[in-house]
Amino acid sequence: MALDNVRDMSLSRTAMKAELLDAETELRLAYAWRDERDEAALHRLITAYMRLAISMASKFKRYGAPMNDLIQEAGLGLMKAADKFDPDRGVRFSTYAVWWIKASIQDYVMRNWSMVRTGSTSSQKSLFFNMRRVQARLERESAAAGETLDKHQLRQMISTEIGVPLHDVEMMEGRLSGSDYSLNATQSVDDEGREWIDALEDDSAQAAETVEHSHDTEQLREWLLLSLNALNERERFIVRERKLRDAPRTLESLGQELSLSKERVRQLEAAAFTKMRKSLEMQSREVHHFLV
Repeated sequence: MALDNVRDMSLSRTAMKAELLDAETELRLAYAWRDERDEAALHRLITAYMRLAISMASKFKRYGAPMNDLIQEAGLGLMKAADKFDPDRGVRFSTYAVWWIKASIQDYVMRNWSMVRTGSTSSQKSLFFNMRRVQARLERESAAAGETLDKHQLRQMISTEIGVPLHDVEMMEGRLSGSDYSLNATQSVDDEGREWIDALEDDSAQAAETVEHSHDTEQLREWLLLSLNALNERERFIVRERKLRDAPRTLESLGQELSLSKERVRQLEAAAFTKMRKSLEMQSREVHHFLV
């Protein structure tokens, strides 16, 4: 724990020393990453706003998750924001990133705080992060007014305040007030009693499903290779660079390499996909005819 605190403080100090980007610089870096996949621009953008991610992560410490993990999740949210950010929309990156950072942290907290007590819908997420706060405020206000709320009235007011169905409030109240039990606990007091985990259904793929999936995957792979072979060399290059790379290239960068306009590259890409689609349809018909 002490080492975690040292790492947290070191990371926070590093983030606080990072540069503050003005709107023009931020926009230039965003364009460099979106259009050219400039990793140096991405690193500079992420580093500049890591202080924002750390600040938001610190607000979730009360849920008991390690601060180091919260910061890591906040950083992942920041990277997702950078990858999906569209500088043409005229919004500051920091404003856009806040939503992704918060969503990433909240998903992590809900996955790890209790797999049994919480849910994953937007309604359940709103309740998990806001119900106790809203409930405490409503109780304070009613006490100040000299009123007493029964449980049903309080649940209805929470439902209205947060904007979720009443039955979701009742369900989350039960989950938050209940206790977690180990799946390795025995079902009876006997030492030889079966553990609760033994009663869970095995949802892993069965042998037949595994073999069938493997066969279908291999068949699809063969079809895709055949459809790629139906293309000329330039078309195969465009499809490979646009769809088969971990980091797909932009039409603009391909146009520069091929000495073509961006629109011409898009046309060639569309034509290649049309050829591949016809090839796949032909192969599918042949298999159907064989089976019939």
